[in-house]
Amino acid sequence: MIEQAYGSWPSPVDAALAAAHDGHPEWAGFVGDEVWWTEPRPAEGGRRTLVRRTADGTEETVLPAPWNVRNRVIEYGGRPWDAVPHGGHPLLVFTHFADQRLYLREPGAEPRPLTPLSPVGGGLRWAEPRIDLARGEVWCVLEEFTGEGPGDLRRVLVAVPLDGSAAEDRTAVRELAPERHRFVTGARLSPDGRRAAWLGWDHPRMPWEGTELLVAEVGDDGTLGEPEVVAGGPEESVTQVEWSADGRLLYASDRDGWWNLYRDGTPLCPRAEEFGGPLWKLGLRWFAPLDSGLIAVLHGRGAAVLGILDPESGEVADAAGPWTEYASTLAAHGARVVAVGAGPHRGYEVVELDTVTGRARAVGARHHDPVDPAYYPEPRARVFTGPGGREVHAHVYPPHHPERSAPDGELPPYVIWAHGGPTSRVPLVLDLDIAYFTSRGIGVAEVNYGGSTGYGRAYRERLREQWGVVDVEDCAAVALGLAEEGAADRDRLAIRGGSAGGWTAAASLTGTDVYACGTISYPILDLATWGPGDTHDFESRYLESLVGPLQEVPERYAERSPVTRADRLTAPFLLLQGLDDVICPPAQCEHLLAELAGRGVPHAYLTFEGEGHGFRRTDTLVRALEAELSLYAQVFGLDVTDVPKLELHG
Repeated sequence: MIEQAYGSWPSPVDAALAAAHDGHPEWAGFVGDEVWWTEPRPAEGGRRTLVRRTADGTEETVLPAPWNVRNRVIEYGGRPWDAVPHGGHPLLVFTHFADQRLYLREPGAEPRPLTPLSPVGGGLRWAEPRIDLARGEVWCVLEEFTGEGPGDLRRVLVAVPLDGSAAEDRTAVRELAPERHRFVTGARLSPDGRRAAWLGWDHPRMPWEGTELLVAEVGDDGTLGEPEVVAGGPEESVTQVEWSADGRLLYASDRDGWWNLYRDGTPLCPRAEEFGGPLWKLGLRWFAPLDSGLIAVLHGRGAAVLGILDPESGEVADAAGPWTEYASTLAAHGARVVAVGAGPHRGYEVVELDTVTGRARAVGARHHDPVDPAYYPEPRARVFTGPGGREVHAHVYPPHHPERSAPDGELPPYVIWAHGGPTSRVPLVLDLDIAYFTSRGIGVAEVNYGGSTGYGRAYRERLREQWGVVDVEDCAAVALGLAEEGAADRDRLAIRGGSAGGWTAAASLTGTDVYACGTISYPILDLATWGPGDTHDFESRYLESLVGPLQEVPERYAERSPVTRADRLTAPFLLLQGLDDVICPPAQCEHLLAELAGRGVPHAYLTFEGEGHGFRRTDTLVRALEAELSLYAQVFGLDVTDVPKLELHG
């Protein structure tokens, strides 16, 4: 073992390698007996393609470049595709990111549009398509802009004709029910086709705060009757609804403090665990009913694992295998279940579970180690103590290298990672961005601060009106806890985050003296200018629960915003921003920089054309990661020579 200072170890995990493995499979499903899913292509402009696994086990790209299977409904998007066997070949509908139209691809033909373009505002957007061959339609959610402002829109359940008659004619799109809620999910039809169920909610609630589960009769003309609210409300979040094979209503509700499963109002497996999660995208699925009456579920306290629930006994049998975390995309076909799983030493891959044999195996996007796994970090799930003795969940990734160790007495630098959302959670899985740092001798700690999901409603409601306080305190508790126990160098602590995590990073740099520097990506920085008319509609009232109503507590908005306390910012920082970001627009960064002008705080501001909220392109990912490492090298005094030096300006 060679002795070398922390942060200066040579590593085969470079930024290009990490960028090539950024993102993971999503939106898995069955098309007949085949398994299909979407997959990222960072090297192809960040597009998402559609992949199928044929009967002989071959993986095929369904749509070549430039097709980009993604949509912008509620800006975070929703399920973008559906396909059914038809005449021996799959009939596919999908949304294309470039124009947001819904397309049909028939066997042997190029995709053709089913929906029109709109000159108004953000246009017409479609999510959760479901093909109904009997009616010759695609049922989906339509998000329709009615003006130029981000809040000038409506959302409604619609049916799009498969014959293409609506490609140039908006009036040919059939609305299934009157507009009732500001937000809706796609309709789920009962097995007999006579009833439809969906979720709806309104401002200022977010879907993890309160939703309504609606059920309506389907008329002979294919329209929906007057819906009945059967579950949910202002303080109850129903996050998914499905029908069992025998026509009973299944849904996940947190009415008792945890997202548990219910069948016709009766809890099936009441536990202090989550069987659901935050509905950031339309069409996320945490459970899937099987024809046998069993239910495939994702469940857990913190980590979400795959299991099979027997609704009669309430017992859950977990799938065996190396996958300790699963993404919220499940589908079932016959006795088979498809999911997307990962673990601490393997990236996300498409996993199929045979519920008859109990065998689980990777069938798509299979993990292949791009470097010797000896360079991967060895993470530990930890619970730290925050203010008032509260629990703070975190994943700690100490520096790790198979051939390097630090000189006796030296403590490593650590970077605290604050996740986005903030109503979300970071999973404990292999992430080459983390390995990029840990294999060089820089520790990483991911914090599931108060407000995170996976630990029950009470834990996530710790952030109610406390954003910028609890998250900052919990991240600091982890950072200082590591220093106090002798695992981290107190003088070489940094913080980083993107989106809501960018807010937490900036609020930490302006509100504490814990960190020597920070990396802030596509952040919220000024609460008063991040609301209706300033950001997208979905989150435009989010701050009412995170901070409080602006009209009632304007001083709180000013007090917590990094832009209004920029005079407290003295630590060097890196600011990263996509110029096409409509969720956290560049104006947020520009405002902070204007407040800092002439104050001599070392910083760099990197912007990226063609990038929105979150980075997807290889060149962007590489530049951002190398710039971040260069910042830490300069501030922490690390010997790093394999990345371009980031120019810091005061």
